[in-house]
Amino acid sequence: MTAPLQHRVQQALASVLGRVPSTSAPLAPPPPGSGLRPVPGDPGVPLVGRSLEFAADMLGLARRQYAEYGPVSWTGAFGRPMVAVLGPDAIGQVLVNKDKYFGNADGWGFFIGPFFRRGVMLLDFEEHLTHRRILQEAFTRPRLAEYLEVMGPRIERSLDDWTTGDGVRIYDRIKQMTLDIGTEVFVGDQLGPRADRVNRAFVDTVHAGVAVVRAPVPGGSWRRGLVGRKVLEDYFAAQIPVKRAGDGRDMFSVLCRARSDEGETFSDDDVVAHMIFLLMAAHDTSTITLSMMCYLLAKNPAWQEKLREESLALGDAPTMAELDSLVSLDLAMRETLRMYAPVGQLARITVRDAELQGFHVPAGTLMSLGVHASQRMEPWWDRPDEFDPDRFAPERAEDKSHRFAWMPFGGGVHKCIGLHFGGMEVKAIMHAMLRRFRWSVPEDYTMPIGLTTGPTPADHLPLRLERL
Repeated sequence: MTAPLQHRVQQALASVLGRVPSTSAPLAPPPPGSGLRPVPGDPGVPLVGRSLEFAADMLGLARRQYAEYGPVSWTGAFGRPMVAVLGPDAIGQVLVNKDKYFGNADGWGFFIGPFFRRGVMLLDFEEHLTHRRILQEAFTRPRLAEYLEVMGPRIERSLDDWTTGDGVRIYDRIKQMTLDIGTEVFVGDQLGPRADRVNRAFVDTVHAGVAVVRAPVPGGSWRRGLVGRKVLEDYFAAQIPVKRAGDGRDMFSVLCRARSDEGETFSDDDVVAHMIFLLMAAHDTSTITLSMMCYLLAKNPAWQEKLREESLALGDAPTMAELDSLVSLDLAMRETLRMYAPVGQLARITVRDAELQGFHVPAGTLMSLGVHASQRMEPWWDRPDEFDPDRFAPERAEDKSHRFAWMPFGGGVHKCIGLHFGGMEVKAIMHAMLRRFRWSVPEDYTMPIGLTTGPTPADHLPLRLERL
């Protein structure tokens, strides 16, 4: 970017980011006598900080920050100071949150609050625990088995429609499939003529959370996300009476009738908020994981054949127990989640002055926990940029070196409530793909990385896809 153009971009961003604190000053110093150190760092480029670097090269930025400042540092991003937290010790302290220094609501709220407000990830402390107790009813193992029964035929129908050849944009195929699965398993509804509008609203809502220009500028992704949220609210709210009165097994129906052991239930507004959030979380994370696994298996054909041999021996329509028996597939999925964590950063904010690894982090400080980067950095992983699923085998168990060495689902009380559903969906889809297709990329191909909730294929991952 040329200097004049960069200046114009900074001016434009300043006009919409002026409502938040400047990045020109460091964080407030520690109180005298506290023994704590000030967080080191720098503001980055005036006005925009490191927002553009964050979006373009999240891993590279984190590695540079760690090399210069260590596991806790600050920089300017999205118009305000932000503390970057790297490594299992520092991230683990935040996730465990023993002293309740760190809040989710205003942390995630800064990024996705207008679009996913009141989702379980955006609640804190006692309220979060109450909602999680009720939500757990939708994620028991018997419920997951029911979802798998619905999921199987939808996967087969989607794969029947896939065309083969060169340049197949597999990210788009998988994204549509997980949307279709979401509407059947989560919503229990065939959208019909509403499909395009609801799906577009959903995609716009997801993308809005990583917008650099964080204001409802006409034509901007932030404004499209706000419109999308309203479409989804209206769609779910209209169906609640029927769902509450019925006996459906889809997740929407389950949440409408869910009751904790203490007798707690959800209001209509709660159900709408949780449905929008859970559908986003399940769809987006599974799409990223499957796409990245396709890339890694294309670049490592020996592993692709190893997984295919395992799946061909199992047969169609596997049960949950049968999916669990796919040992090599599980190893490859874990390694994919390590290399390309689908939620690459976890957001928090300090609800009061906090101590983090001996540093003073003032109240109201936005924090970014670098899950993706920490899982791709030494000394926590051996040859971290190498695809090596066997690192998760019992005889090596690199993920056991630290409680928070491998944390694609977060940790602590906010650990992803849908992690078992997500793992089941990824395995079921990949198992079906392996039995039907073989895929490859040119030997010199390197996938460009984009950013939504986590690292994604910026070119939508064009593959050569062949039917077996």
